[in-house]
Amino acid sequence: MASEREKLVSDVVEREGGEGGPAGPSDEVTDPQALRALGFVQMLIEKMEMDAEVTLAPDDGEGSADEIRLEIEGPDAGRIIGKRGSVHEDQLAEMAKKLARRVAKEGKVITFDPMTARDRRVVHMALKDITGVRTESHGEGPDRRVQIIPVKN
Repeated sequence: MASEREKLVSDVVEREGGEGGPAGPSDEVTDPQALRALGFVQMLIEKMEMDAEVTLAPDDGEGSADEIRLEIEGPDAGRIIGKRGSVHEDQLAEMAKKLARRVAKEGKVITFDPMTARDRRVVHMALKDITGVRTESHGEGPDRRVQIIPVKN
């Protein structure tokens, strides 16, 4: 079971552009997309009536310049994120399966936005036994994407 004050880093919330990395808790946040992401997650936590706080995570040098990283802390943090991000992975796998059914039905390729290696693996594993589709990764580095491709019968 999770500790009383569990500290988890949320999924990376991609922003469409801008420069510079995420701001730390002591930095003044001026990026409108970072403020919007922070406000959105705070609103979700409030609406879910969870006991947790969200802040912008300090730049650890691992993310790209177009990422906003959020930290969620508090007694309910584990319920929000899931154990080691499992809630995200489950949602990603379900979304991939839904899209795979659409690809199989319509016969059109679907290409995801760039993903981390871990997220790409979640998609590949979720769809490996789905008939009528196959997956491939294309691109390099942070631009690597997964495609769901119809299989011709």
